[in-house]
This record gives sequence, C-alpha cells and structure tokens, in this order.
Amino acid sequence: MIQSTRSFCFIFVMMFLFDTSFSPISAQQATTVSSVNRLQSNTEHPLDPALEMAEASLQHVRADVRDYRALFVKRCRVDGVLPELQYAQVKIRNRKVDGGQITTPLSVYLNFLKPDAVAGREVIWVEGQNEGRMVAHESGLKGMINVNLDPNGYLAMRGQRHPITDIGIENLLVKLIETGQRERQYGECEVQFYPNAKIKDIACTMLQVVHPVKRPHFEFYTARVYFDNEQRMPIRYESWSWPTTAGGDPVLEEEYTYLDVKVNEGMTNLDFDIRNPAYQFR
Repeated sequence: MIQSTRSFCFIFVMMFLFDTSFSPISAQQATTVSSVNRLQSNTEHPLDPALEMAEASLQHVRADVRDYRALFVKRCRVDGVLPELQYAQVKIRNRKVDGGQITTPLSVYLNFLKPDAVAGREVIWVEGQNEGRMVAHESGLKGMINVNLDPNGYLAMRGQRHPITDIGIENLLVKLIETGQRERQYGECEVQFYPNAKIKDIACTMLQVVHPVKRPHFEFYTARVYFDNEQRMPIRYESWSWPTTAGGDPVLEEEYTYLDVKVNEGMTNLDFDIRNPAYQFR
C-alpha cells in the first residue's frame, strides 16, 4: 500500500481534532431545549424533532446519494477496553431498491491507515456476494493471502461492536430512527440542538440526547450526532454510558466519524473488487 507523506501528516493532525473527554455543552448554545420526566399521552415527545431531522436526512440519502468516500475514524469499547482511534479510507456504494428488488447492493471497501496494528489492512464486502462473506488481508507477510470471513463471526467481530454490514451513513440513520422510536415510549429524556457545532471545518448541527436516569430500556446516557449542514447527513456519532461512580465522568463507549466526505463519485463494481489494480489483494 502506498501512502503519501501528506496523508500521514493529515492523519497525525486529525488525531488532535477529537477531544473525547466528556464536556457538557453550555445550554446557552442550544436553540432548542426540551425535556420530559414523565410520559404523558397526546403530547409531543422531545425526541420528535430529532426523529424528523433523521427521517428527512434518511430520505435525502436514499434519494440523492449513490456513493461516497471518506476518511473513517472509529473506536468502540469492547469488554471494558477502549482502544486508540482507527483511521481508514472508506468507499461506500449505497443499496438501491426498485420495486422491492435490490438493484444495487450495499458495497464497502476499507483501507486502514492507522494505527500500526491495522495499517495496510484492506476489506471488501458486497451485499449478496461471496456467500455473504467479507474478503480481507493484512499487511506484510500476513497479507500474502486473502481470507474470507463471516461478518458476524469471531474473527471479523474481534474488537468490534457492529459488523461491517452495519457500516455507513444510511445504516447509522436507520439505527438512530429505530432507537428514537423505541425510546419515544418513555420519559426521562432531554434533547438539545446546537446549530453552530463544527467537525474539522464543517458547519454542523449537533443533536444531543440525554437520559439522566439509568434505566434498563435506555442504551446510553448521552448520545451526540453531528449533521453536516450542507450535505444534510450525519458525519459523527458518539455515545457515553452513565458514570460508574457518584460524581464521576460519563464513560465513552463508541465514536464514529466520516471526514472529508465526497458524494456521488460514480463508483463502479471495480471499486469493490479484489481485482482492482489499485488494491493490494492477492
């Protein structure tokens, strides 16, 4: 894999753009603040504006976004361990459906850049192909062969919370909507919108949802979603669980960011084929 000096410098700089310590944002910054402690019938739920925003974004993505590339930055806590951030170039071609039939399968290519433990790894997964398996290889001597893995199997899921089949902005929106609709039946919810947030130099609207009281039916204490104002898509998601001690800080559970998103580049099957001469598959 060939990586330019510019790419390495960019990745190095990006490591300092994410402050993952939990810092409550001043309420004065929020244009919409709503909360409910007890659910009442026939009343609007604080999550309703958030659901409307996510549903409008999902409609836009499904109608207008065929494919995109980005720098994907991620990490998630597994078995109590939060690893260092991982960086990968990602290409995604969205699923397209016509008359109930899939005309374009969801297609994914990942090229890992950092840290050293994963640098050089490439992964391809195409919905409905290769018996549902993803194809991957490591770097160096370990990369001499391609391996076919069940996306939900032990090897593919090691250090992951979600399989590759769940990757992408459309899947993120679907998950957000499903979670919001499920949690809408409960109270104890605070929702705020921050219209002047930024990720790198991208103007965003940040949606924050807080569940002050820990309940079995809530998946998180705080979740934040950053919507790119121009592209009308979420480009960052982060979630925190409740403090483990009285007066302690919330615990970062997972964060996923799509940087420098370029949409509708006209990707073809070759972008998701191990025979692509630009890739290092064997």
